[in-house]
Amino acid sequence: MTRTVKIPGPDHPITISPNPKKVRVSAGGVVIAETTHALTLQEAAYPAVQYIPRADARMDLLTKTARTTYCPYKGDAGYFTIEADGKTLDNAIWTYEQPYDSVKEIAGHLAFYTDRVSIEEVS
Repeated sequence: MTRTVKIPGPDHPITISPNPKKVRVSAGGVVIAETTHALTLQEAAYPAVQYIPRADARMDLLTKTARTTYCPYKGDAGYFTIEADGKTLDNAIWTYEQPYDSVKEIAGHLAFYTDRVSIEEVS
């Protein structure tokens, strides 16, 4: 299968910057991740996404799934399900194991669907 690779530019900008605040991700009252090392990825007109280092996530609550998707700007995404507070949140997290060079900073980070978890910036 031939994949189209697109480079971020003026027509589709992507910026990645360190978030200076502490970011906490929770599901059903259970803290899934908490970090002072989040990266904020802003892509075109989409809402900003917080990418959390795996080292700051409760990986014991996560299960890798078979789901994959492709982004021509970032590469192949894998997914995790969250098991917390007696609930299963299927494919609630995505990650780029080997992102394209233009977004290589997000390797080893997790992003969370905001309609399935609570993401807050705390001081």
